[in-house]
Amino acid sequence: MYEPIRSKSVHSTVARTSSSDFPHRSREEELDIQLAGHLAALLAVTDELRALEPSDELDVAAERLAGQLTRLRGGASPSRAATASSTARLDALHLKAHALAGRALVVAASRADTAAAILSAERMDAHAVTVVA
Repeated sequence: MYEPIRSKSVHSTVARTSSSDFPHRSREEELDIQLAGHLAALLAVTDELRALEPSDELDVAAERLAGQLTRLRGGASPSRAATASSTARLDALHLKAHALAGRALVVAASRADTAAAILSAERMDAHAVTVVA
């Protein structure tokens, strides 16, 4: 009544591939990559804010973020570009920076990276005050 299966089962070919056939990252490596991504995005927004409203506080924050990124990337410094934005985007940038800092804080806390967690919390506070004011 039914025709026999003539091709190999998908399940049997998947079962035969060993876990050493492709590289795996550890949880720590994955968290490092995720944290570096969040901090890089926060640095980009911070640089954009610096273009709109130059301040010593934003300069220091950008340098600290760049330092953390260099540490997480094994000495490779982040690429940065000067950007120009309209002042209408200022509030949106502060909201975005606050959200990015929050994401970075969550990842830093989960990997027990105290320096990155403190920096992220400070950036959240700085952008929350600016947005609320």
